[in-house]
Amino acid sequence: MPAYLTPGAAGLDLYAAVTEDVSLGPGERCLIPTGIQVAIPPGYEAQIRPRSGLALKYGITLLNTPGTIDSDYRGEIQVIVINLGGKEFCIRRGDRIAQMVINQVARVRWQPVIALPATKRGDGGFGHTGR
Repeated sequence: MPAYLTPGAAGLDLYAAVTEDVSLGPGERCLIPTGIQVAIPPGYEAQIRPRSGLALKYGITLLNTPGTIDSDYRGEIQVIVINLGGKEFCIRRGDRIAQMVINQVARVRWQPVIALPATKRGDGGFGHTGR
């Protein structure tokens, strides 16, 4: 089961539910099952995020991050793990591989307009605000 490991944790740790060890060489990626399905209440989502310790120590992270689990999804939660490190990495059953954060979702109603209200930044894009 997903678990908060400390009282102040925002994310629930997710565990690998592989049937046999998975070895990932540098640059390889793999879909890893967690063995769980969830029913998230309407108006909420789950975000699947990498674990910082795996990223720092081994170069292991997740693709499609953060992954979103919608409230109407009922399939198994799986994560796309990639090895960006320089050595082979082994994922075993029960390894903590990701974390799941539950967030409230705001829904908007779009309204077409001819022009947007002006701001100081305007349409300045990437790098516009400096270093």
